[in-house]
Amino acid sequence: MIHAYPNRVIVMHDSPQPAHMFRDRGYEFMTTTPDRSTVDPYAAVLLSENDRLAAMLTTADPVPTCPGWSLLQLLRHVGRGHRWAARMVATGATEALDPRQVPGGKPPEGGPEVAAQWLRDGATELLDAVAAAGPAAPVWTFTGPRPSAWWVRRRLHEATVHRADVAVALGVPFPIDPAVAADGASEWLGLLAARPAAEEPPLADGATLHLHATDDLPGAAGEWMVRGEGGRVVWEHGHGKGDAAVRGTAADLLQGLTRRIPADDDRLQVLGDAGVWTAWLERTGF
Repeated sequence: MIHAYPNRVIVMHDSPQPAHMFRDRGYEFMTTTPDRSTVDPYAAVLLSENDRLAAMLTTADPVPTCPGWSLLQLLRHVGRGHRWAARMVATGATEALDPRQVPGGKPPEGGPEVAAQWLRDGATELLDAVAAAGPAAPVWTFTGPRPSAWWVRRRLHEATVHRADVAVALGVPFPIDPAVAADGASEWLGLLAARPAAEEPPLADGATLHLHATDDLPGAAGEWMVRGEGGRVVWEHGHGKGDAAVRGTAADLLQGLTRRIPADDDRLQVLGDAGVWTAWLERTGF
């Protein structure tokens, strides 16, 4: 599963997807934080997706895709992660802080509704911290020092993927804007591309995997060409013939890539060498 605090150094591949895409699709920026609209184009999307997650976390049901967790434990995981990022931004951290020492790192007593509001407040706390520090202020990240607004995108996709976990647990659909899902897939590929060379890499040198979202997305935002190179993964947006190709909606590709649905799920069409796809998934867990 995707952890909020990976224990390895990673370098994020910046998605070339245009920042205005989210505004074009109707997201409105909230104004309760001064200058929030200038924080980052992902700010409104983070608030929206985090709110959808909070609204679903009202029981202690188990989460099959996060073994050993209940929905309330998942809520605590995401909410603490928001505050962890906010704390690093607020303090201008030059190294990773201990998430266990984050102030307010556990939801207060009072039941699921109180806990859900605590989750919502965590996203707001992060945006407040970025606005106060300045979106360009340097801060520690998994990728080395980066602008503080880097954390907005990171926390957005933490929330979206864990909302997929909740949907699986509750047996309900996982509605998500295709542009948000596609950007989540790009971020995930960036995490994987930053891994050091491995003895058993996700793709053998020269092997290729093509991912194709069937949604109506601008340009090449919904297509990815991934290949193995020197024991590592490299990728770019674009169309091409791969040893294996996987087609599906952006939402289903995101769930497939992050192992929220099985490799042979009917929602995914796998063409070519299916073994390339299954090996990829076996070797890309976090």
